[in-house]
Order: sequence, then structure tokens, then C-alpha cells
Amino acid sequence: MADLIDDPEIPEPQGQSAEPLRRALGDRYLTYALSTIMHRALPDARDGLKPVHRRILYAMRGLKLDPNGAFRKCAKIVGEVMGNYHPHGDQAIYDALARLAQDFNVRYPLVDGQGNFGNIDGDNPAAQRYTEARLTKAAEALLEGLAEDSVDFRPNYDGSESEPEVLPASFPNLLANGSSGIAVGMATSIPPHNVEELCNAALHLIKSPNARIETLMDHVPGPDFPTGGVLVEPREAILKAYETGRGGFRLRARWEIEDLGRGTWQIIVTEIPYQVQKSKLIEKIAALITEKKIPILADVRDESAEDIRLVLEPRAKTVDPQVLMETLFRQSDLESRFPLNMNVLIDGRKPEVCSLRDVLRAFLDHRREVLLRRSRHRMGKIDHRLEVLEGYITAFLNLDRVIEIIRYEDDPKAVLIDEFDLTDVQAEAILNMRLRNLRRLEEMELRNERDALLVERAEIEDLLADEALQWQTIADQLRAVRKTFGRTTEGGERRTLIEEAPEFEEVPLEAMIEREPITIVCSAMGWIRAMKGHIALDSELKFKDGDEGRFIFHAETTDKLILLGSNGRAYTLACNLLPGGRGMGEPVRLMVDLPNEVELVDLFLHKPEEKYLLASTAGDGFVIPGADLAAQTRSGKQVLNLKGDARALACKPVAGDHVACVGLNRKVLIFPLADLPEMGRGKGVRLQKYADADGALSDIRTFTLAEGLSWLDPAGRTRTETDLGDWMGKRASAGRMAPRGFPRDNKFT
Repeated sequence: MADLIDDPEIPEPQGQSAEPLRRALGDRYLTYALSTIMHRALPDARDGLKPVHRRILYAMRGLKLDPNGAFRKCAKIVGEVMGNYHPHGDQAIYDALARLAQDFNVRYPLVDGQGNFGNIDGDNPAAQRYTEARLTKAAEALLEGLAEDSVDFRPNYDGSESEPEVLPASFPNLLANGSSGIAVGMATSIPPHNVEELCNAALHLIKSPNARIETLMDHVPGPDFPTGGVLVEPREAILKAYETGRGGFRLRARWEIEDLGRGTWQIIVTEIPYQVQKSKLIEKIAALITEKKIPILADVRDESAEDIRLVLEPRAKTVDPQVLMETLFRQSDLESRFPLNMNVLIDGRKPEVCSLRDVLRAFLDHRREVLLRRSRHRMGKIDHRLEVLEGYITAFLNLDRVIEIIRYEDDPKAVLIDEFDLTDVQAEAILNMRLRNLRRLEEMELRNERDALLVERAEIEDLLADEALQWQTIADQLRAVRKTFGRTTEGGERRTLIEEAPEFEEVPLEAMIEREPITIVCSAMGWIRAMKGHIALDSELKFKDGDEGRFIFHAETTDKLILLGSNGRAYTLACNLLPGGRGMGEPVRLMVDLPNEVELVDLFLHKPEEKYLLASTAGDGFVIPGADLAAQTRSGKQVLNLKGDARALACKPVAGDHVACVGLNRKVLIFPLADLPEMGRGKGVRLQKYADADGALSDIRTFTLAEGLSWLDPAGRTRTETDLGDWMGKRASAGRMAPRGFPRDNKFT
């Protein structure tokens, strides 16, 4: 294909270009990737905003939606943004606008919303035609100085308007409100911080440009999330994250114990981790209770109004609150981890993973650039005003002549310039002056204004010439911001506590389960139940029509069961999760992933310290430790490998020193237990040999040779044979016919 495209003899179609497909796709994908990185996903390190947020604020400023002004419909704002600056979907713009107004998502909201803007439960905002918005003081601080040539402007998407490339940003918004986004091949995730702490760190960085991150952390100890919570990340981990720009922060819910009297109590959760939806959190905890994964927790209730209030009821008043909460922290979103990836655009062009110092330095350098541009802009305004004032003073001193020229001359502007040596600007200002201003045209006022402007101009010249003075001015501005948004203001205090997580050894599930005696009953069709107490094992029990009892034994709620399927897989069941004794129980196939075609071979208490003899119908087997039978998932654990039509036959506890096998051919073989290997999984070794292809193992057991081999004769009496020399042999041999009186079903028991 590429050779054909590169063939010089093939003429190129008009208006088209020929190039290899690989290069064409690469170039276009690179263009798309750069567009995503630059214009959608990554924030600018200078003002901390993505283009959509910047355009929303700029459009709201154009609509004069000041913090003290009136609200406007969000539909109007979205239409203004989409029509003039951001040619994308209105819903995407509205989602970005709504998020700027959510005080549970943004530490310092940039939009003041009126109406339903969503909530911490995860409910969506109302439609844009129902909600209204205006700017906040924080947004006003980001826009301050925009009309003073403080930043560059660029044409909008169709060239009909202009928009700022970046906002002046009076405070470090990137860290104050954080940011998150996913681009092509890179992402960003920055948590919110406290403005006063950021200002203190920036002031320190002005004094010490090469300050260490560890020193900056004395001012910024960690993130400050809008939903509060408790930060339990060690200081060393936070320091490394701030140094490298990558890491994460463990955040926990804040809770307290509420005394209900008479020794009873309940836990009240007052703050939840950042970006955790309260409704889903409650659903998760409720599921843990239903599934009995936290047996010491009885109930969870949501009693929240404007503030969060989640009530956690313990199973008993003897429960340790710390154990309950630490267990919940590990199994629910009451503890979450917020990632840190400070991948931002430096100077709006270069994506780079920055440290805390790099981000603050980018902000300070931007503030210096803004200061210089505003100062030069102000100096230009002063020079223009001084020029006009000189013209006004000349006009005042020659007022009668000026009036005469304007009244009688055909070209008064040229005459004024020629007669009084005025500039074009001065002459134009005199001609444009209203008559009513003549009464205020006093020489002293004009000279005082001129002198004041000359002083201001000199100060600006000094500022532009002295870098130290520039940084001092920036420091004064940061102190003013700190006073506006600091701890003494509403919502300015730190919300997220920073503590060390307590040393806590995870309590196993068995330790949280109340130990009670139960009787396990399982039918032939696999319906299982746990009856309270240790009932007589020969009790009359009811089963479904066509079903009958198969397994019945005593256990405790803290025990676990091992179920062996004919497919060679072992499944684990927790006794405390079994259905109660009322009714017929529930199918065991609903509790584990036991296929319908697989039969239940055995069911017994799990004893990790014991060893078991595992065998298949093919006559293969081995000894397996009890600990290796336990499975961690519903799908079980393959312990016996099978081939062809072979099925798992038995899994019996090892008791004794010899193994007895009997096949369907009624031949019995006895050999030492030591001849069997101990394995965690596998096919095993040959136990007994069969002459024909249809031969198979019927039963197997272990016993002590000195005590003899026992079985039930056809009359139901126990018979013990001690002279077993005729049936002793090597493992994998055929054996000899069973002794007279051996059961017809070829089973030892």
C-alpha cells in the first residue's frame, strides 16, 4: 500500500496529499493527543484552571455576575460560554460550572450557586434552566487585574472574540482547589489545600528561593479537603510525595462515640473522605452487615441533615469501638486513598510533573509577570493622563483665547496645536471637554493631580527597576489574600486533621464471631442449614420431597467447612454464614460456584492441623495437609487433578499407619501409609491396580495395623480382622479378594 502511494507515476488527486498510512495516523493522533493535553485534561500551573473553567469565569465576568450582584440563569451562562468561547456540548460545560459551585468538591468555590447543584450523596444538579449562579470572591481574586493588560489574550475559536490565555490569579488556585484529569498517556490528580498555609509557604519561598520541601511542609503539612476527615499518611510519605510530585494520601472519616447510657453506645461519623458518595458508602456498609463480614456491627443509619451524621450500632456493648472502626476502615470507603500526580502545564505549554516547590515557584513567577505588566499598563495610563493634564493647565491659563479659537476658527484643533504648542492628544482632550467641566478647571486641582501622578509614576519606575521591591510587593499582596481567605474568615480554617494512624493488628473474622454451638445438616441434594445447639445426631429431621439426610455433625459458628466436589475442587463455607435451622435450608450451590453436573463428595469441618487422604475413582491419591484444602473464593480450589471420566472419591482424615483400598472388583489391598507422598495439589500416585479398563476404586481408609481392620458385615455387626497378611502388598498392586463377610457395596463403613 505504501509503495503504491509513494509511486511518482501515480498522479495526486487535486486537493489531496499522499503519504504513508502509518505516518498519517501518527501525525493525526499526535495532534489529537496534544489537543487533549493542552486544552482539556491538564491544568495550567499559573492559575490552576483548565480552559473550560477559565472560559466559564471569563464569560461570567463579561455578564457582570459580581459576588454582590444579581444571579443569572445557568442556561444563559452556558449559552454565553458555548457560543463565544467553548464550542463543545452544553451538558459538559454545565457539569464543569456546577462542580465549581459544589462546596463538597471544591475547597474554595469559584461559583456561587442558587438552586439544586447536587449533593454529597451523588445526586446530580437540577437542569440548567432551573439553577442560577454568580461569581464568588475567590473567583474575583482570580480575575483581578484582567483589564489591566496583566495577561495575554488570544482570539476565540472563530476569531469574533478574544479570551485570556491565563488568569492573573491572586492566590495559588492549583493547590488551593486541586485538579484532576486524564489525557492521552498522562493524567493529573492534585488534592485541595488551605490558602493560608499556601500563602505562608509562598512567602517563605520568596525569602528563600531554594527552600527545601521539608521546610515548606512546616507551612503546608498536607492537603486540606473540603469534606474534612483525618489524614493518616505518615509525614515521611507526604514529604516524598511533595518532593517527587507523585504519591497518595490516606484519608479517614472522622468519628466519635455517643454515650446512650447504661453502658450502651453508638458511633457517629461526622465527616467522610473526599469524593466518597455518602449513599454508596452506606450501601457498602449495609452489604457488609448483610453478608456478615463484620459480625460485630449490627446496623447503620443515615441521620444526616445539613451536616453528616451516620450512626453505627455495635452488635453488643462489649465490642471495642477501635476494633470496629479499624475493621470498617479496611473493608469500606470510610478510609480512602487520594492519589497525587502533579502533572501540570508549565507556562501553559509544557506538561511536567512538579514538586511542591516547583508549583509554588510557577505561581510566584506568574505573579511577578502580572505585577510587571500591570505596572507598565498603569504607567502608560499615567503618562496619558499627565499629557492631558498639561493640556488642561495650558487651556486654563489661556481660557478666553481657547474659547475664542474653538468658537471662531474653522480648524480649531490645528490652531490650538500651533498657537500653544500642544500635542494631538492634548488638543483632542480640550476639544472633547464638556462645557460643564469648565467650572472645575482650577489650576491648583490640576497641578495637585499632576503632582500625585508624578509621584506614583516615580514609584512605579522604582518598582520596575528593583527586583527586591517587586517581591516585597508580591509578598504584601499575598498577605492581603491571606487576610481575605485565612483562618479568621468563614470557611478559612483547616478542615482536615492530620494524625498518625494507631497501631492496630487486624483482627481475624473468627475473633469477631460470637462462638455458639450449632449442628450442620446437609441433605443428599445439597440443601444445607445450621441448627442452633448440638442436637442428637439421630434426631428425626424434615427434608424436601424426594430428598434425605446425608451429612449431620456438630460444629460452632466460628468453624469453617470443607466441601469436596466430584470435580476435585475444594470449597470453603463459613459456619456463621449458613442459613438457620428453620425450614429446609438453602442449596449449597448458591453459596459456592459448584456446577450443576458436579456431585457433592464430602463435607466436613476444616481442621488445618490435620492431614487428609485424597483419592479418585481412577485409583490415584495422596496425602494433603488440611491447610491446603481451604479456598479463598467462591470458585473453590483445585486440589485433585483428574483425567478422563475419573472423579474425586474420598477425602478422609489420616488416622493410623496403613492404607486399605477396595475396588469395584472386590479386591482389597493394604500397604503402609508412608508409601504415599504428601502434596498440596496434584494427581497423586497409583494406589491400586485394576486388570480391566472399567476397574475403579470403590473405597479407601486409613487404620492402625496393630488394631486390625474393621467393617460392618451384612447383618450390621462390626467385624474386626487382625490377621491381614493375605491382603498386605506393595502400593499399586492388585490385591486379593475381600474376606468372607465383607459388605456387598464394597465399602468399609
